Amino acid sequence: MSQSNTQSHPLTRLINYMRPHRMRVNLAIAFSILNKVFDLAPPALIGVAVEIVVNKENSIFARFGFVEPVEQLTVLAVITLIVWILESAFEYANRVYWRNLAQAVEHEIRIEAYEHVQGLELAYFEDRSTGGLMSILNDDVNQLERFLDTGANSLIQVLTTVIVIGMFFMISAPTVAWMTIVPMPFIIYGSMWFQKKLGPRYSKVREQVGILNGQLSNNLSGIATIKSFTAEKHEVKRIAGDSNDYQDANKSAILLSSAFSPLIRMAIVAGFIAILVFGGQLALNGTLNVGLYSILIFSTQRLLWPLTSLGETFDQYQRAMASTSRILDLLDTEAQIKDGTIDLPTEQVVGDVRFDDVHFSYSNGAEILKGLSLHIPAGETAAIVGATGAGKSTVIKMLLRFYDTTSGAVKLDGHNLRDLRMEDLRHAIGLVSQDVFLFHGTVSENIAYGTFNATREEIVEAAKIAEAHEFIMSLPQGYDTIVGERGQKLSGGQRQRISIARAILKNPPVLVLDEATSSVDNETEAAIQRSLEKIAVGRTTIVIAHRLSTVRNADRIFVLENGTLKEQGKHEDLSAGDGIYATLWRVQMGDKLPAAGD
Repeated sequence: MSQSNTQSHPLTRLINYMRPHRMRVNLAIAFSILNKVFDLAPPALIGVAVEIVVNKENSIFARFGFVEPVEQLTVLAVITLIVWILESAFEYANRVYWRNLAQAVEHEIRIEAYEHVQGLELAYFEDRSTGGLMSILNDDVNQLERFLDTGANSLIQVLTTVIVIGMFFMISAPTVAWMTIVPMPFIIYGSMWFQKKLGPRYSKVREQVGILNGQLSNNLSGIATIKSFTAEKHEVKRIAGDSNDYQDANKSAILLSSAFSPLIRMAIVAGFIAILVFGGQLALNGTLNVGLYSILIFSTQRLLWPLTSLGETFDQYQRAMASTSRILDLLDTEAQIKDGTIDLPTEQVVGDVRFDDVHFSYSNGAEILKGLSLHIPAGETAAIVGATGAGKSTVIKMLLRFYDTTSGAVKLDGHNLRDLRMEDLRHAIGLVSQDVFLFHGTVSENIAYGTFNATREEIVEAAKIAEAHEFIMSLPQGYDTIVGERGQKLSGGQRQRISIARAILKNPPVLVLDEATSSVDNETEAAIQRSLEKIAVGRTTIVIAHRLSTVRNADRIFVLENGTLKEQGKHEDLSAGDGIYATLWRVQMGDKLPAAGD
């Protein structure tokens, strides 16, 4: 669906977004109008009944050949029945259409927003809270659905009421019609004034609920840390503070929105009294038909009284418009990393990786990589080592194109990564990270994640190579055991081995191991190392490591310092020298302890 300019009014943007549903929208509007037209008929029918009783053979029905009053009442009863049936039918139709439309738009806009968010670069997520995005994808979308479900119909029916009864008054009783019309400008102006004032307040409400959701999401993710530091009371106070801010933002909006109906009611009662008194005098003088006077009294009430509900409707409308702005602003957010156009099927990838004079700076301006150049031939195992902050993990982010280089080029098989389709690029690379993320689901589902058509036999084979099969079979339901959110039911080593099995099943031509053994015990590390040696055969393998013992057999080792390449070579050559690698190696082997302050 198309999005519109962020400077446009939210309602205009919403209408533009809903263009594919134009036919359904038009039908829903038509059913709302017809429902209200027939709903306004009873006052006219009551007036006709009064006119029949008062004028008998001289009533309006006598002109159509129904002379006897009883006959006239019978015809009126039939007309009333037809009117009520039609009103009920169109009420049913408008509710079905509006609600189905609301559900359809809610589903489509949520899926489109989520799909769009997934396409944004990693930096976008690092600058925003998960809870804030969840607030848009869930709360704001639901707020829009509630408005389309009931609020849109209410607005259309109020407008229909004003037009239909206003036209009837002007045609049937122009001498008193103005008395009903006079309050209308005040009501309309008041509504617009309230709308203008309420808009910013509801925007503040939506912002505040995003902050609250963000903190709740953050706390639930870090519940183990909160408990370990006995910080429960502190976090309750923090959530209470955010919740109070949300409550205060709502109070500000409530104070204004609640004043709408009482003030509008004062304008309404003025119009009603005017018709009651001046219309009554005209009826007493005989210049106004009694039946018509009855219709005017009832119609005035039907015209003006529903306007008191505008306060609630506008309240719902403003909440929906604030939510619409947030949703469509998200959809209008452009990805800063553009997809390439060159296809590179996984089966054609050789695995030659090259960094040519790569510079990279994060958004805060700090330069991380400074003219980095390195070459990893296809099929070789390369290790990238260095102190914390040297830029090792940034190299991996560049290779997966989570970020684009500030200058220089990263190449795969001679292709600049900017030119390749990102789907092809990431299909070609398997990542085993130190921060393993498992989804809430079964062991089998997590191993097959990304290779969704894998058979159980292929999953088991991958687990065996990763030396995970034995512990998986000891779990209560084996491969069908639920691992819990983020894999919390498993140990760190178990999660890591499932992550390796996932990479094995993917069978990528380029395998990246980012500190894959940094947080496991020696026995688990040895098991993981055996697995990695098996899967490194025949593919390009890039290992990021602090423990140099895990990379001593690499074909080449790159030593980074402060974003630049300082040394490269084999372990034997580097460890025999006096450079950075040799110093790190001796420290880790216990040959030389670092001096105080190092």
